[in-house]
Amino acid sequence: MAGVMLRIPVTRLTADDILEFPGRAASLSDMVLGFIEEPAAATHAFPADSMTSGSDEEDEDQAASVEENKAFWDEQHQLLQATLHRTSSIESKIRQATKEVLRETIDSTCCRCSREVAGDCRNCLQSEICNRLISLGYNCAICKSKWKSSASTPSGEHTYLEVLDISNPKRGETRVVIELNFRAEFEMARASQDYNRLVSFLPEVFVGKAERLRALIKILCNAAKKCMKEKKMHLGPWRKHKYMQAKWFAAFERSTPGLLQVGGCGNRPPKQRASLLTFDLSETMPGLHFTAVEVL
Repeated sequence: MAGVMLRIPVTRLTADDILEFPGRAASLSDMVLGFIEEPAAATHAFPADSMTSGSDEEDEDQAASVEENKAFWDEQHQLLQATLHRTSSIESKIRQATKEVLRETIDSTCCRCSREVAGDCRNCLQSEICNRLISLGYNCAICKSKWKSSASTPSGEHTYLEVLDISNPKRGETRVVIELNFRAEFEMARASQDYNRLVSFLPEVFVGKAERLRALIKILCNAAKKCMKEKKMHLGPWRKHKYMQAKWFAAFERSTPGLLQVGGCGNRPPKQRASLLTFDLSETMPGLHFTAVEVL
């Protein structure tokens, strides 16, 4: 009849029905409807061993990363020890002289600046060591380096001691750097155990050639970069190789301290400061006439 619609039942096949009756033709609509009605069947599409293989690969990557990190720190430790243990005769002589001066001044209760500091005044200690090395015949001076800021490096300045040796004409001029606070220059607050262990082998006072210092800076800056990468932290620009190297190799001014008495404080009394309240003009200017003024 016209206007009458017949409802034809649709037989929906599941994925199991399709696999169970391979000889029966299945329409696209049957396949789609069967897939939608049974979403749980999709969970069996991935074999169980594929899930475990992914976790195994992650474990292997982590193990490889641990081995790689261990190899890096072992290598840096070996390089550091080899660099520190190499020395020359001029380095040994200057190092021994520096140790003797430090031994004599470390127990002092005053500085050349007349302050009670118990040997902690860096400026006075540098001047004391410099004067003592000069008295021993070394060409020693206090160096103050200064550098401007750039796109990757902030500006800064640093002071240290330098000895120039020309005792060997064939070798030419040899530059020996004396840094009184060497280990602290590379310490970091949030460093890893591996980095702290590496820094612990550094001497508190460094006395060595410029070439040796360059090698140590490179080793320690590479270690600092690796440390921050492992901890997923940002490495400050003042910790990078270019900034650390500028402390001892940027342009600097070379000067010698005043020729004061070597050996600490001396017996010089402190200078008296004059005050306008106690300054008597009649003693220094006898020809000056005064008019008495009565204050009411």
